[in-house]
Amino acid sequence: MSNKAPGFEKNPAHRVDIAPSTVHVKVELGGQIVAETKAPQRLDESNHGPVYYVPRADVNTMLLKKTDHTSYCPYKGHASYYTIVANGREAENAIWSYETPYDECAPITEYMAFYPGRVDALLVDGQKVEPPAPKK
Repeated sequence: MSNKAPGFEKNPAHRVDIAPSTVHVKVELGGQIVAETKAPQRLDESNHGPVYYVPRADVNTMLLKKTDHTSYCPYKGHASYYTIVANGREAENAIWSYETPYDECAPITEYMAFYPGRVDALLVDGQKVEPPAPKK
């Protein structure tokens, strides 16, 4: 059964490019490593900076609580959100995941992404990723 993204029909120039990467991604909160991998998927989307998606297998899911929050992207699909609880700290809705993405974004199935401003550190090859600047 086909699960095509409706966004590309309406806006075929919009790009969502996903490729395996070998950068080292590490996420920390409350002195704990929440995720660490050298096998992320890099997602580059029109009008957005790159986002590294970490394999669920490389995330300490014992620190996560799924929340009721959801969002929708006409290119990727419906996203689920997770709060991180580590050493008495909580990072609400700090993680999102497209658990059943549209066909065009199938490579991010079973991967999770992190908001850099909601964790203590999101490091890519040792460099801290800063949250995007607010739009003016």
